[in-house]
Amino acid sequence: MGRVRIVDVAREAGVSLGTVSNALNHPERVRPDTRKLIEETIDRLGYLPNQSARLLAGGTNKVLGLILPCLTHGCSVQIANGAHNEALRHGYDVIVLCVNGDESCEGRYLRFFAGMQVAGVLMQPIGNPRRYEELDLPMPTVYLGASEAPYHALAVTPDYEAQGAIVAEHVLARGAERVAVIGMPDIYQRAGRLVGIRATLAAQGVENVEVIEEGRSAGTGDGARLGALLAGRDAASRPDAIIALSDVLATGAIEGVRSRGLSVPDDIMVAGCDGNPLAWSSGVRLTTCSPAGYELGRKGVQLLMRAIEEAETKKSVVHVHQDAFALVEQRQGATHEVIRPFLLERESTVGADARGEGALVGVPELDIGSFL
Repeated sequence: MGRVRIVDVAREAGVSLGTVSNALNHPERVRPDTRKLIEETIDRLGYLPNQSARLLAGGTNKVLGLILPCLTHGCSVQIANGAHNEALRHGYDVIVLCVNGDESCEGRYLRFFAGMQVAGVLMQPIGNPRRYEELDLPMPTVYLGASEAPYHALAVTPDYEAQGAIVAEHVLARGAERVAVIGMPDIYQRAGRLVGIRATLAAQGVENVEVIEEGRSAGTGDGARLGALLAGRDAASRPDAIIALSDVLATGAIEGVRSRGLSVPDDIMVAGCDGNPLAWSSGVRLTTCSPAGYELGRKGVQLLMRAIEEAETKKSVVHVHQDAFALVEQRQGATHEVIRPFLLERESTVGADARGEGALVGVPELDIGSFL
């Protein structure tokens, strides 16, 4: 049996060649029942679209590339989920590549996606993405969660300083007078959170602040060690609140405090900052920030869609607007969106009965399940 052609699909489904083409390339233009019929016919006949011929004819791949630093952090998993769901809404698929912490792979993967002629790329870079400014990429690229995106670029970034600030404001509102901050500010995400925590505590005139620049986020061991160390002090010198620069450290700190026979939150409150559901394994539900990854992926795809679907994206004026979740700035073709965090207030700071499961303070209509 010879190769099945698109004309065979059209004949078998009883539709025009143009309808099959639209179902493959512009599914939003085809009625759902017709699209379902064509998809069933394609499956039955085993039709495989000739992507090479399509590209040579001037077509584009209905595919987006996504480059992630790892798949071991909740943020990266959420980004992939948000990007995938939003891409499907626009009739696109997503190919995910993971660099596993190797910065040198990023440029290679960007060139790989350029060679595939994907419609656009999202990348959560490990370091500063400005090193890619000289790359003449043929497709629009959105940088996710980057410290500094290229000036003429599309970017979506959480407000890391605000993540730290709202957690610090929360423990102070809960009566904390002696605050310990734990974590290595060795990457821009954690450094930004520390800046926000320091600024908030200073603005509130809190003098009893201890910053222990120890503990990485690879496991809960460092957090448990630091939590036990702080809880082991006498009542007059130990903190009444521990803020960890990552949720992994915070989860460890909870176990460290409890290993000393103290209660969380009655003796010491514990909070994280980065909204990482993969770290929420403690017996005490962790107060932290709302997970930002899903919104990063979703809004990143939205930016790509605008760049793909609008031939002219460059503007000579600055336009700023706000919505419930993001501050958006457009300048000379660049669009930088900042994801605004919300506090996820739970029993590690307020006790078991103070809040319902996963309540988001100030945003009662937001379902936290959609982020996970």
